[in-house]
Amino acid sequence: MNVKVIVGVVVVVAGIVLGAVNFLESNVEYGDFAAARKTHKKIQVKGEWMRDMESNFDAQNVRFAFFMKDDNNEVVKVVLDGARPNNFELATSLVAKGTFQDGYFHATEILTKCPSKYEGTAQDVKKTS
Repeated sequence: MNVKVIVGVVVVVAGIVLGAVNFLESNVEYGDFAAARKTHKKIQVKGEWMRDMESNFDAQNVRFAFFMKDDNNEVVKVVLDGARPNNFELATSLVAKGTFQDGYFHATEILTKCPSKYEGTAQDVKKTS
């Protein structure tokens, strides 16, 4: 067989395998903290930051820890590898991606949802009606 054909087939197969692996890693389902305890896969948990509970940043280990309440009102400590996300203080809700381990939710990524400057208030809606 021609060497170019063999190399081409190997490159195509490697691309398909890498694409499949990346797709499976990025395909993370939503759940709550109870579901995160049951599964050993990465899961996304939607909730809100408990502002009245302790939160801190460990500069030596580069970890940010805080408490989050999920949609079922369960409050769990979340530890993020990395610094506090941008606009964390302004967030109306959070999505933590990670796994449950050692009694806390170990997050690899935190997404923040902040109020939009384009959204009006209920009072603004009444004025236009």
